[in-house]
Amino acid sequence: MPFDAPDKSKNPDYRDKFQISKQCAIKKITEIMTRELVGVDESTSIEDTLELIGKYRVHNFPVVDKDYRLKGVIDQNIVLELLFHDRLPSSSHTHLTAVRSLGEDAKSIMIPHPLTVSHDTSLCETVDMMLKHNINHVWVMDNNKLIGVVTKHDIINEAYRTRNKE
Repeated sequence: MPFDAPDKSKNPDYRDKFQISKQCAIKKITEIMTRELVGVDESTSIEDTLELIGKYRVHNFPVVDKDYRLKGVIDQNIVLELLFHDRLPSSSHTHLTAVRSLGEDAKSIMIPHPLTVSHDTSLCETVDMMLKHNINHVWVMDNNKLIGVVTKHDIINEAYRTRNKE
């Protein structure tokens, strides 16, 4: 954006257009979620898990069982801890990081109990949860099975599209 652009933020009409809270109450999260997920089984070796993480440009990998029930998540922080365990500051050497460094499969390094929403959750409810817990994504479930993920980026894109339609 150019530095000499007019400051529209002081215009009340512009501020009203910028807010989409009214529209998000009726929109379901399944309308904007990403359905194509790359994940791993609980028994996937760490080596195979790291290979997948290197191949796909996603920030979080779901760990699922054979019935696509979400068991946990492997995020970039865990991967960095595994790859650079010797560089962790001493204050970060916890029992958990030690256990993860000795792990052999996805189950042994995952974060259990990730935050989820039901497939019929509204966009507003999801945004509220993400803001309250300061998280970047939520997993979308239907009948205890993983069906998608929604990221802050997805929500921002949807807000921008919705705002420009009016």
